[in-house]
Amino acid sequence: MLYTAYEMQRSWLAGAGMAAQASSDWLLAATSPFAWSPGAPVMARALEVFAHAVEPRGKPAFGLNSTMIYGEPVPVSEEVVLRKPFGQLKHFRRGVPAGVSGGKRDPRVLVVAPMSGHFATLLRGTVERLLPDHDVFITDWRDAKLVPQSEGRFDLEDYVDYLIEYLELLGPDTHIIAVCQPSVPALAAVALMNADDHPCTPPSLTMMGGPVDTRKAPTAVNELAMKRPYAWFEQMPIQEVPAIWPGAGRKVYPGFLQLSGFMSMNLANHMKSHWELFKHLIEGDEDSAEATKAFYDEYRAVCDMTAEFYLQTIDLVFQRQALATGQFFHRGRLADPAAITKTAILAIEGERDDISGLGQTRAALDLAINLADDRKGYHMAAGAGHYGIFNGSKWRDTIAPVVERFIRAHDTGKVAPAPLRVVVPRHVEPDVPPGVEVA
Repeated sequence: MLYTAYEMQRSWLAGAGMAAQASSDWLLAATSPFAWSPGAPVMARALEVFAHAVEPRGKPAFGLNSTMIYGEPVPVSEEVVLRKPFGQLKHFRRGVPAGVSGGKRDPRVLVVAPMSGHFATLLRGTVERLLPDHDVFITDWRDAKLVPQSEGRFDLEDYVDYLIEYLELLGPDTHIIAVCQPSVPALAAVALMNADDHPCTPPSLTMMGGPVDTRKAPTAVNELAMKRPYAWFEQMPIQEVPAIWPGAGRKVYPGFLQLSGFMSMNLANHMKSHWELFKHLIEGDEDSAEATKAFYDEYRAVCDMTAEFYLQTIDLVFQRQALATGQFFHRGRLADPAAITKTAILAIEGERDDISGLGQTRAALDLAINLADDRKGYHMAAGAGHYGIFNGSKWRDTIAPVVERFIRAHDTGKVAPAPLRVVVPRHVEPDVPPGVEVA
């Protein structure tokens, strides 16, 4: 019922937002009889802020059309290498700089995006910074409400399976960068592959702001997961997808609930940001206004998680810290970080991270007890919050160089050419284009 009520409210607000934007445009039009009224700009801009806040949002586009290689701009194209029911493996194929035969051979990197309510495009800045010196792939997870029930379940074990399958497709010498939540399944996958002496075991794993051991410096997110019993999470936030979506009837944790939780954690800051947006519009500072709008266009674009994935994450990651306490089993096998001997590990943490506290990601280095010290790395980004670890100036100027040096130091230089064959099962529909909804 909650999800259905939300959809009704969203539809109503979308209409109200369109009316508000039309009124704003009319008030500011030179032909409007109110255009020269002293109060018209203030009212128009207030309506514009409201319209932007309630605008429906679909999956954003990455929009990374070019990058710089050897000081020259080259085109970038997106290619789906493997499409599966709950996620696709996307490749950012770079063009060849003039005068360079065979293209630039750089370390191959699999960026593992979080499945935590936002789309993989949240890592647009991460990918953009990596592109000049890396061959970049990313896990592009699907919105669970778009996946028909006939496609089955998707849980944390399936997540690990997807990562291993992606690594097998990409081949040996593929490095992993896991941002936030996927640090746990990525570490589990790496542990299993090391234990099996798998030929596609990644040479390095970089984890950024990941909840490997949430007992260390617990944040508000961790405390919320601990103060409620598991049964509460089974009953309260889990909803059925309404009939208007392809995944009708699927049990999910809705993205709008996740967004509400994140917004409430920093409500004062979000209110201040919208007040600043209003002032920028009044003052005619279009660049600052557009920057704020662009941030919230991405931040408010949310997707659903399957109920089984969400509940397993609550149980294994936040309540039992299963990987840190030796209780993380995958298909009946213990995923033990002590098995890691071949994959170098870099832990990145933000000094002001209010999602994954200091020490939670670094815990992975202590768990990998059989990994040589010269294959372990740690960086604490001074002054960086959670988002700033992988986006913004601190990421670009301070953190990314640390990651690049670590990857280069542990790269074998034997990267094979990128796979050319695109594998797209016919029964899997492509993701919904940006801003488009499927009825």
